[in-house]
Amino acid sequence: MKDGVATVAYLAAGVLFIRSLGGLSKQDTARRGNFFGMIGMAVAVVITGATWIAHDAVGPPALGLLAVALVAGGAVGAGLARRVEMTGMPELVAVLHSFVGLAAVLVGFASYLAPVHADAIAASPAERAVHLVEIGVGIAVGAITFSGSVVAWAKLRGSLSGRPLLLPGRHAMNALAAAGVLGLCAPVVVSEAPAGLPFLIGIAVIAALLGVHLVMAIGGADMPVVVSLLNSYSGWAAAAAGFVLANDLLIVTGALVGSSGAILSIIMCRAMNRSIANVIFGGFGTADAKAPAPPKDGEVLEVHELKLPEVVALLHEAKSVVVVPGYGMAVARAQGAVHQLMRLLRDRGAKVRFAIHPVAGRLPGHMNVLLAEAGVPYDMVLEMEEINADFSHTDCVLVIGANDIVNPGALDDEASPIYGMPVLEVWKAKTTVVLKRGMAAGYAGVENPLFYLENTRMLFGDAGKTMDALVAGVRG
Repeated sequence: MKDGVATVAYLAAGVLFIRSLGGLSKQDTARRGNFFGMIGMAVAVVITGATWIAHDAVGPPALGLLAVALVAGGAVGAGLARRVEMTGMPELVAVLHSFVGLAAVLVGFASYLAPVHADAIAASPAERAVHLVEIGVGIAVGAITFSGSVVAWAKLRGSLSGRPLLLPGRHAMNALAAAGVLGLCAPVVVSEAPAGLPFLIGIAVIAALLGVHLVMAIGGADMPVVVSLLNSYSGWAAAAAGFVLANDLLIVTGALVGSSGAILSIIMCRAMNRSIANVIFGGFGTADAKAPAPPKDGEVLEVHELKLPEVVALLHEAKSVVVVPGYGMAVARAQGAVHQLMRLLRDRGAKVRFAIHPVAGRLPGHMNVLLAEAGVPYDMVLEMEEINADFSHTDCVLVIGANDIVNPGALDDEASPIYGMPVLEVWKAKTTVVLKRGMAAGYAGVENPLFYLENTRMLFGDAGKTMDALVAGVRG
């Protein structure tokens, strides 16, 4: 195969990846974005293999191993995608990020231990030095991505506590670890392979520990930002592997994923009034929790509980309803019942919409994905900036399994750890009904004064069973 054909194919794959990212940015074009991504990846794999064969870069045994790896990886990926439910999607995303990081680490070691490959890429001593630095940096970024993603996976599935691990002097420890990684690159550059292997192993170990420490230090209602940031890390890890392999398409694709993930992380941090620097270096969402302000003299905080028939009557009378989904809806798998309730209320003449907070759930767009799976029309799903001004004109707000994203303390309680975070201002509605199992705090561990407001009504119970009962009641 001529190099010109391969170059054109790589450009086509790069354009397809760009179209994929563009499609994934909107709900109504997400399927198209996935399709573009799959076609682009297929083109990249086929052209890479064909180029190797045309240039006799690898022998039949290596091609056989490649075929086995592709079939095995495809089978595992398809099996995971079929088995994992939408509620487990955050964990699956974290696992996939860890695979990208691990691949970057293995590529770095393989490139270092294959002198023929290194000589083909770096002919002069200066090029060789640059190539070895690329290997060290690639291994470091990959190790951070791998270990950080594993910790995020463990936190998301509940194997590790969601509370942050705040070690004394953690920022100095992070700085020392980063300096140690860079310092170990020097002996790798000046030594001949495989003499520098222990130093590369040291880089991998230090970077992996740094990744663990960075994610362990993150706590509170922040997992969507963590997942987005790890997505960015995985892109930069892929780009680093591209430099090591001298593969232009891998560099471009990794840079696209890394930059888009970084942009999304910055947007989400702004939505939570947080600094991206705090996320990268650990400590995001880790402000020391303070006790809620004590009630005023003589003031008694009282919860107004409603029974199911009362909520059904309230929904029957409402002319405008806004539904605010949260992680509790995902856990209860209640999105199907929510969609049914929406259709019933619309058939009765009510105006029904959905309000989505940027960090609702456990990964970016979590609630959007669940509602789309249930069949909720895209034009009924509004972002926080689009819906907040309408709450004061809404008869009833139904909060399903959400807590921190509807906490008024984020706006008016300077003692709150989430103070300054924009939230959905549901308390401005005529009546707000909150579906919860109990009075426990949300993921950030912060008390929510919304539950005690005069126009708030609590409906306790499992969100899935409660929504099924509400559907039956409204239909009946």
